[in-house]
Amino acid sequence: MTPILPPATIGILGGGQLGRMTALAARAMGYRVHVLDPDPDCAARPVVERVIAARFDDARAAAELARSCDVVTLEIEQIGAEALEAVAALAPLRPGAAIVTMVQHRGRQKRWLADQGLPIGDYRLVEESAQLAEASRAFGATLFVKACEGGYDGRSQLRFHPGDDAEDAFASLGRRPSVAERGLELALELSVLVARRPTGEIAVYPPAVNHHERQVLAWSVLPGALPPEVVREAQRIAHAIAEGARLEGILAVELFLLTDGRLLVNELAPRPHNSYHASELACPTSQFEQLVRAACDLPLGATVPARPAAIVNLFGDLWLDGRTPDLAGALAVPTTRLFLYGKHGARAGRKMGHLAALGETGDEALRRAREAADLL
Repeated sequence: MTPILPPATIGILGGGQLGRMTALAARAMGYRVHVLDPDPDCAARPVVERVIAARFDDARAAAELARSCDVVTLEIEQIGAEALEAVAALAPLRPGAAIVTMVQHRGRQKRWLADQGLPIGDYRLVEESAQLAEASRAFGATLFVKACEGGYDGRSQLRFHPGDDAEDAFASLGRRPSVAERGLELALELSVLVARRPTGEIAVYPPAVNHHERQVLAWSVLPGALPPEVVREAQRIAHAIAEGARLEGILAVELFLLTDGRLLVNELAPRPHNSYHASELACPTSQFEQLVRAACDLPLGATVPARPAAIVNLFGDLWLDGRTPDLAGALAVPTTRLFLYGKHGARAGRKMGHLAALGETGDEALRRAREAADLL
């Protein structure tokens, strides 16, 4: 297999912040970049050569992207099946349609993980309200109910407590097929990023420790302060998933560490991940450069952090009512860097950027990033 070298053209399905940051890494390496996104003024627009404005299920537009590119990757997994097939017929699609369609449906994803012998929590597939009520009786605990398709950052999800009305809860999810997961006693949440190139080389990053607020990532530390046996098991799981799925690209594995010491897989994301934005400061090879390397079948880069780093997400609330965040004040905190995504129209809860900081320890990096965020 021949590597795809600069100045080749990389196509990205999706022009949001992850596409923007991937494009910046690709351009630094000498590649050209085209993107497909429903928004002609998407976040990636200022840093790419071409934007094809079209829906993610537009097979004709996806084929147009593929015809102009030497390889195509993605920054969002919610791409229509016909669009994925149209790309794959004309250019290498990395990651491929099989892993993307598996991840798109939580029920399929859970079944695939179980078939691979990977550790997951108890769950039931729910296609009607009676099945939700039965799952609640069977598990006898609070359930997390998630629509099988769609949903991001906690959307299309709910908590279902014993005694809640199953009909009302299922109706609030649009009566869509869902998975009902048994509530777990969590010690913390973590993620592992793994890369695999078409020739089979695999590189695994150390786990990041993540903290969510209102079901959205608030901050993340890389590498996370974890016992060595947890690190080894998390990386083993990520390696096994990359091999089992024949990954070509990068994939984030979200995991739960339970209070009893077990690690369980929560969800997969075959794209750059919010919890690995700190890799731009911490690691010799950021997740975005690693995606470019993996998609172009180049040798994978080093993943061991040189120094710990942390990120704090910035939401649109900071810009509401005509406010201007004190960005200069935040950048006065030592080792802090600012990343804004170029999005138009700040609104509450919308990710607009992040602050990142380095430290001698993960705790110090997080303290600096949170101090900078507080100064905004």
